[in-house]
Amino acid sequence: ATMGNLIASRDIDKVFAADEYSVVGIAGTAGIAGELVRLFQVELEHYEKIEGTTLSLDGKANRLAAMIRGNLGAAMQGLAVVPLFAGVDVRPDHDPATDEEAVETPSASLPGRIFGYDVTGGLYEERGYHAVGSGSLFAKGSLKKIWNQRMGRDDVVSAVVEALYDAADEDSATGGPDMVRGLMPSVFVVTGEGTRRLDDEEVTTVASEVIAQRQEQAL
Repeated sequence: ATMGNLIASRDIDKVFAADEYSVVGIAGTAGIAGELVRLFQVELEHYEKIEGTTLSLDGKANRLAAMIRGNLGAAMQGLAVVPLFAGVDVRPDHDPATDEEAVETPSASLPGRIFGYDVTGGLYEERGYHAVGSGSLFAKGSLKKIWNQRMGRDDVVSAVVEALYDAADEDSATGGPDMVRGLMPSVFVVTGEGTRRLDDEEVTTVASEVIAQRQEQAL
C-alpha cells in the first residue's frame, strides 16, 4: 500500500476469500476497499444461512457491482475502489426449496470465471485473465504472453507470480515477491472443492524459480 510517493505498508493483504467458492482482489483506496470486502463477505454468508444455498456466481458479481456503485460519491472525490472478482459456480444436487437435505458437490462445479469493474459499478466478464491496480498494464502484458487455456494449476500459479514480478519491476506502487523480507504475494486457488490460499513456503518456491530464470536470462 502506498501513501503518495511513500510505501505505507509492505505486507497488506489485497486478495481475500469472498466465500467458499470465490475470491476478490482490491485496488484503490485501501480503507474503503477493506470495508467493502468485509461487508461483501458478511452479505454472502447471510444469504447462505437464510436461503440454505450459496448465491450464484453471477449474483455475487452483481451484488459487488451494486456495492461499488454505492461508493460513487467517494470515488468522484478521489477515493475510488476497483476490485477484481473470480470464482466457480457450484450448482446444488437438489432443489433447496423442496429438499431439506440439498447439498453441493465439487463435481457439479462450472469452469472458473473472472469479472472486472469500473468505478461506477460497471461489470465486465473477462476472458482467461485480468488484473487491476496501477501495475495492471504490466501484469496483463506479461500474462498475455504466457497464458493459455491448457495450463495446469502449477503453471497458472507460476504465471501469476511472474506477472506480479514483472508489474513490480515497472510500477513503484506494486509489491512483488520480497525475498529479503520474506514477504510473498497472496495466491489463492479456487476450484469446485473450495478456496485455498497457498502457503508462503509454496509461493516462495515459485518466486525463487521465477527470479532464477530471470537471472539466467540476464547473463
